[in-house]
Amino acid sequence: MDNPVPPPAVGPGPRRRDRHGRGMRGPIAPPQVPLAASRADAFADLVQDSVDRLERRWPQLADIDFLVLEVPRLDGPAEPWNDEAVPLGGTIPAREGRRARVVVYRRPVEIRTKGRDERAALVHEIVVEQVAELLGLTPETVDPRYGED
Repeated sequence: MDNPVPPPAVGPGPRRRDRHGRGMRGPIAPPQVPLAASRADAFADLVQDSVDRLERRWPQLADIDFLVLEVPRLDGPAEPWNDEAVPLGGTIPAREGRRARVVVYRRPVEIRTKGRDERAALVHEIVVEQVAELLGLTPETVDPRYGED
């Protein structure tokens, strides 16, 4: 071939069309509807709903930070875990100017649940157990409806 085809010109601006000429895709749903929330955001909302439910009865929970992490760390400060049981949550006691923390691990919880309602019940159970551990109480004292579901 004597005349090679020159490469397409690459412009500095964003692409205006996709490769089929139909235009760039926009968002599937507007940001204010639940469909637009990511799974991580929806899970964080479940944890926050559970905390809000408990804070009405236990105002001292305002002094505890509630975190959502993807998976538990293998080298974390908590006691080591084995292959038989993956923790679903944990606590980090308050120390040297840091507030106490309750951690819920998103991926292990999602793997063990099938739907949103089952996930919400398990998240609430985990939060109640961890709060009870931090406060030195039984889970039934923290939430009288614990274990009823």
